[in-house]
Amino acid sequence: GFYRNIVLNNPRKRNALSLAMLQSLREDLLHDVKSKELRVIIISAEGPVFCSGHDLKELSSEDDVKYHSQVFEICAEVMTLIQKLPVPVIAKVNGLATAAGCQLVASCDIAVASEKSQFATPGVNIGLFCSTPAVALGRSLPRKVALEMLFTGEPLSAQEALMHGLISKVVPEDKLEEETMKISRKICESSKSVLALGKATFYRQMSQDLDTAYKTTTQVMADNLNLRDGQEGIEAFIQKRKPVWSH
Repeated sequence: GFYRNIVLNNPRKRNALSLAMLQSLREDLLHDVKSKELRVIIISAEGPVFCSGHDLKELSSEDDVKYHSQVFEICAEVMTLIQKLPVPVIAKVNGLATAAGCQLVASCDIAVASEKSQFATPGVNIGLFCSTPAVALGRSLPRKVALEMLFTGEPLSAQEALMHGLISKVVPEDKLEEETMKISRKICESSKSVLALGKATFYRQMSQDLDTAYKTTTQVMADNLNLRDGQEGIEAFIQKRKPVWSH
């Protein structure tokens, strides 16, 4: 299986999530996502800023309310789409991620960042509170950490972001590619159908109460055993051999 690398490639605009950028990000995420070969999606960026969030020029009063709503709606759609995709999505962050850019990192399944990376929701400083980024932030971080970021706009260092659970790993800049690929290769060793089932179930049960979550996952474990790859994996383990997945 292979991975797809989606690169935010408008460094002069600090990789702002303009309507056009969000539309092409959605397209890239959905492209051939059912392909048996596609196993991981990596989102990275060109330039010193990973992503600065919304393009504020698009949010000035020259555009009408309908246009503004459209920008926020497609942004929410892209963020939730990441968690609905059947393959793991990894953010590979090398630089600053602010506002909706920070939301993008928080929305990915895994996030690897270089030591120089920083994360902020500075909307409050320009009179536009980061309410939509707060959805992803509040679900990744302890409430008081998220609220301090939202109320002050002050950035978290990569180490702080790691400590509070916004990202999965911090590495020196020259090791960023290697570490991201290590995780990707490991994911590629597993069955795609098993991972797809597991990812969908993880997000479903996270929003449920404890008893419901166990009901959901108990059923899914039984379904997983019925998958061809579920049986193949167990047989391979018993026979002390490498499994041969169904794709």
